[in-house]
Amino acid sequence: MSDSRGQPLWANLLMNDPQASSSDNDLPIVVAALYRFVSLPQYESLRSGLQQALADNDIKGSLLLAAEGINGTVAGSRQGIDAVLEHLNAIPEFAGLDVKESNCAEQPFRRTRVKLKREIVTMGVEGIDPKQVVGTYVDPENWNELISDPEVILIDTRNDYEVAIGTFEGAVNPETESFREFPEYVDHHLDPEKHSKVAMFCTGGIRCEKSTALLKQKGFQEVYHLKGGILKYLETVPEADSKWQGDCFVFDQRVSVGHGVQESGHVMCFACGWPVSEADQQHKDFEAGVHCPNCVNEISEERKRRFAERQAMWEKQGLTSPGKTLKDC
Repeated sequence: MSDSRGQPLWANLLMNDPQASSSDNDLPIVVAALYRFVSLPQYESLRSGLQQALADNDIKGSLLLAAEGINGTVAGSRQGIDAVLEHLNAIPEFAGLDVKESNCAEQPFRRTRVKLKREIVTMGVEGIDPKQVVGTYVDPENWNELISDPEVILIDTRNDYEVAIGTFEGAVNPETESFREFPEYVDHHLDPEKHSKVAMFCTGGIRCEKSTALLKQKGFQEVYHLKGGILKYLETVPEADSKWQGDCFVFDQRVSVGHGVQESGHVMCFACGWPVSEADQQHKDFEAGVHCPNCVNEISEERKRRFAERQAMWEKQGLTSPGKTLKDC
């Protein structure tokens, strides 16, 4: 999906970022991902305070507020992130908020936004409430045993461009372009009478809160989801014991990570938003900032010309498309 300029919508927060070091513990920028489903009938009133807390502490990124809770990823210094988390924890509904942290070398976002939304993760189905019912959480240490059960159907709830670079062994790809399409996939391909055990997973866990709630609402009895998502699995389970195949797409300048949550070699195609592997970066149809093998035949010559001009401008500044420098390519 892209905006009127042909830029992927999810890429709008990314900045032109120097190469990140693989030694995460030594990296100065803390990236904090968080979400909570909680009743927030007056969520609009929280916006200004959060905006001020982010601005005061030089924190960038995006937070979404809705009547169903909060979701977002923000980044900045250790001191700044701690101050923002202190602000959040002072709000009774967010006390004890679960936060997943990682580190990078440079600020991965160029804007600071607190947005008011209908949903903190958009499925588009009325009445789905993870606060009332969700599937059974399964810790990463127990995930392999569950998905090895021949009676379990394993569903990847992520989008097509995410699944393209990695997934769990034996997982079903719903081939969705957005999470809004997932309910339709369920209606056409899953049956509570035929599928007695369903396990689902996503990047960090939030999409599975809604997908498992959806299935429970539709009468599926045994519904499971990976606690902490793929990222927690990659962090926790040794590669030698892992059933994960490939890399995991992430929505920041790293583009993808592998086992140990170490940055992988993918770059983002700025034209279509698909991750491009190291092998495909050598393909004749890959031109940094202009097109990749996935979209080369889908982009008009006029757009290619404009993208090439933009790329040339970036290269004069020592940069390429968002997320990588010339050194990385």
